[in-house]
Parts: sequence; structure tokens; C-alpha cells
Amino acid sequence: MSELNPLSEELKVRTLSVRGVDTALEARLYFSGAPSSKRDSLMVFFHAGGFVGGDLEDSDMFLRHLVNCNPNQLVLASRYTLATVSPFPAAVEDAHAVLVWAKKNKTKLGWTGKQLVVAGIEAGANLAAVCTLMSRDRGGPALAGQILIMPMLDPGLTSCSMREMPAARELMEVADACAAAYRGYLPNAADRTHPYASPLQSSRLKNLPPALILSAEDDPLRDEAEQYGAKLISCGIKTTVSRLPPAPLHETGARNECACKVLALGEIASFMAGLDKQESQAA
Repeated sequence: MSELNPLSEELKVRTLSVRGVDTALEARLYFSGAPSSKRDSLMVFFHAGGFVGGDLEDSDMFLRHLVNCNPNQLVLASRYTLATVSPFPAAVEDAHAVLVWAKKNKTKLGWTGKQLVVAGIEAGANLAAVCTLMSRDRGGPALAGQILIMPMLDPGLTSCSMREMPAARELMEVADACAAAYRGYLPNAADRTHPYASPLQSSRLKNLPPALILSAEDDPLRDEAEQYGAKLISCGIKTTVSRLPPAPLHETGARNECACKVLALGEIASFMAGLDKQESQAA
């Protein structure tokens, strides 16, 4: 990560507790500058781990760089119930509950309540995508945008990029891990077509917020990410789909490492700037 600017001394991370659907959840608030100043934009972020693992530490460095590159951005990263504790829909219900909690506790977060964006990586990106459906279906909270980084969206594992994995031995473990993750998260086969489990299968993708979808060249999740982007576009959702350079995805935490690259951070900064411009024009 030598390409990245050194982390600012003004960058701060605060540990706090947020409310999930049934229990309290550990969370971290990332911000830069004076804690007393309120920010207009809050990004709620969900970590990777294939629904069965992962924690706040996994994406910590990525989020530090994200806020370092965007000093006005406030980020709330939250845990969620893992499938090893309770399978679907526990995680997505937690994710939506965190959005509701954030809206109710904006003063505690140092947020004006003006702009709310949901984001995540891998399994967390699935939760972020589903949160946009749930917020639409449940009447809020209103979301200004969604950022899906190398998302897991297809429990059927049917995409070409996924089916090509057996030909690449070093990536076989990645494909196997995805299959095992879905077995843990969706033990009931009938749930695998539920739109809150597989947004790619949803036939109702209208009236969702603008999306930024980042895939990666050698990622078996690449095709499903790009297919979802195409579906959103066909439904009239303003969507940007960008493919990141290859990454050693067979290594632990590789998707988080890939997301740390300047290219990904630049795409996110541009997307957020676009949301700000759109909001100012609408005002």
C-alpha cells in the first residue's frame, strides 16, 4: 500500500455499541478532525467473512484509508449476527436495524442526518444491497446511495466467473469457501431465491438508490457483481460498475487488501462527490 498517503494524525476511531434487531452489536465510528463538528454524510459499512466469519478488524485499514482520503466522510462500521450463531435472515435484519439505529442516534454520531449511504464488502456488500430493498419496502430509512465492493449476490454460484474456478487451482479454495459460506448462511434451500438473501434474483429492483459496484478481475464473484449492475441499470437505477485489477484472492483478507488500492478509493470518492452534487442540485 505504498501508493497511499500516510494516515492523518487527525483520523480517529471510536468504539461504540449499536442496536441490532435483538441484541447490541459492536461498532466503530471513523472520522477525521474535531469530534464536535457534525458531518452531512454517514456511510454505514458491513464487513466481509462469508456470513460465517469476519469482524470489524478485517476492514479496519480500508476504512481508515477511506476516511483519510475523504476527511468529510463519517463511517459507521458494524458487526452483525454470523450464520454460526443464527442463519438467514438474522444478518440482514441486524443490518437494517443498524440503519434505523443510526438515523435515531445521529446526534451521538456527529451526523446531521442529511445523507445516508450503505456499503459493504463481499458478504457485507450482500447485506448492503439487501438493506436498500428493505429500506424501500419498509418505508425507510431513506438511502442516498449504495456501495457494493466485490459482493456475494448469487447463492446458486452459477456465474461463468464462478464456474471457471475449477480450472484455476489456486482459486479453488475461494470457490469452495463461497459454497461453504452459503451452506452455513442459507441452510434452508428455499431461502436461496429470497430477494433478501439473493438480490440478484429479485424481480423488484426499481426505486433503489444510486449504486457503485466494484468487481475484481480475477474474482469468482466478478460476474454476479456486474450482472447485478446491469439489472439495476435496466431498472433505471443510476449505477456505476467498475472492475478492479487482479488481486491474490486466495489469500486471507485479500478482498479488503484489494479495496485499499487507490483505484477503489478514487471510485468511491467520485461516487460520493456525485451524490453531493445531485443533492445540491435537488435542493
